[in-house]
Amino acid sequence: MLRPEIIRVPCWRDRWRARLREHCRAPRVRRPGTATGGVWVPDSPSGVASGRAQCPCDNRGVSPPSPAPRSGFGAANPYLLLTLTPLFWSGNWIAGRGLAPDIPPMAMTFLRWLFAVLILAPFAWPHVRRDWRQVRRHWKPMLLLGVIGVGTHNALAYLGLNYTTATNGVILNSFIPVMIITLSWAFLGERLTALQSLGVAVSLAGVLTILSGGSLAELLAFRLNGGDLLIILSMAMWSVYTICLRWRPSGLGMLTFLFVLMVVGDLAVLPLFVAELTFGRHMAVTPANIAALVAVALFSSVLAYIFWNRGVELVGANVAGLFVHLMPVFGVVLAWMFLGERLAPFHVAGIGLILTGIFVTSRYGRRPSEAVAAAPDV
Repeated sequence: MLRPEIIRVPCWRDRWRARLREHCRAPRVRRPGTATGGVWVPDSPSGVASGRAQCPCDNRGVSPPSPAPRSGFGAANPYLLLTLTPLFWSGNWIAGRGLAPDIPPMAMTFLRWLFAVLILAPFAWPHVRRDWRQVRRHWKPMLLLGVIGVGTHNALAYLGLNYTTATNGVILNSFIPVMIITLSWAFLGERLTALQSLGVAVSLAGVLTILSGGSLAELLAFRLNGGDLLIILSMAMWSVYTICLRWRPSGLGMLTFLFVLMVVGDLAVLPLFVAELTFGRHMAVTPANIAALVAVALFSSVLAYIFWNRGVELVGANVAGLFVHLMPVFGVVLAWMFLGERLAPFHVAGIGLILTGIFVTSRYGRRPSEAVAAAPDV
């Protein structure tokens, strides 16, 4: 005699257990630092991420760990990074003036960027290999930007510092944002408002005040310091470079871009460096001079660039651009501390006029982010 089969109807507990088992077996990837169901869930018993989130029921009694502190530049205060950047750039001008008797200008330019290339190479080379096809495809704009922005700009600046003070150089350098706006108007047809034109005129008055030493007679006689004029020409090269950045290859990694420009600029200065040696101008090779060159390469060429870009990423272009105007302040203080240069009344007047003109042109311009492109060194 056959016994009737008993059919068991699942109750709500069975259905809940089945859903829980399916939930535990689901291959779900947990984002780092997030929680599952409001409870922290370790990815594996060993603490190593396994890529699969476990079910909260398997981790009862496990307390969440304290969040791991961020390390490196990501954890740094962006305002500290943006303050250190113009300090490092100002130090470059002080070093260029202080080392002028021992290191000729072309040697200073070539060796600074050579050391910078060597410092950056271990970090940049994998990116350069990955982006090499794109670099070859856009070699013309890369060549132009490297020659103008790294080679010519720095060579003229160091040459000018042989004939003028670091105070003059760093103050005149703050005129770059206004020069960029002026050259964009002259060569690209970008329109200037009436207030922008007024700002350009005010900043230009500040530059002329510094060039003439505050003397109207010197200005009318056009007896200007040749070193100051070389600094002005260096600023013009950097302004042209900044304007040409609009043709920078899109999609090219920033580290690749910087490294290739360093190499191109250094190779462009190499013939001038060789010619300088041919005419008998040699560097005084001492441990102090080598250490100074390495410091300029590390702080002014590599760290300043990294700090600047990280600061822009964290606080935005408009806020970061304001920190460029700390250069005259740092430059004057450092020149007084290390070179014994004094701040004259005409320096104060020139700084006031230049910064006033910068404020007017940037405040009433159409693109307030121009200040970031006007970063005075790379």
